Amino acid sequence: MTMFDRVKKISKKRGLSLAQLNEKAGFKPNVIYSWKTKSPSIDKVEAVANVLGVSVDYLLGKDDKHSTTNEPVDLDKALSEEGMAMFDGKPLSEEYKKALLAMLRANKNSGE
Repeated sequence: MTMFDRVKKISKKRGLSLAQLNEKAGFKPNVIYSWKTKSPSIDKVEAVANVLGVSVDYLLGKDDKHSTTNEPVDLDKALSEEGMAMFDGKPLSEEYKKALLAMLRANKNSGE
């Protein structure tokens, strides 16, 4: 499986089109599509890995485990508009993410 295929597969699993992934990674239009024929720079691979929540090694085909569950998750970032948050295998809507973030902040403030 090529890196492009891995990116396409995991982005679909995360509920993102390649165009959405491209945008969330901060790339110019169609950068990820260009990976079908040419190799990306490591900083671009890292940006995509961060958006998808996978390791660079997974995207490079060096590791079959795509989950980075052993690493801590910054919920503030994941629930912000830039982040990707999922529940029960499906992406959370912006409305749900904002509501969860508001509840976490309210809980934090009430415990101080």
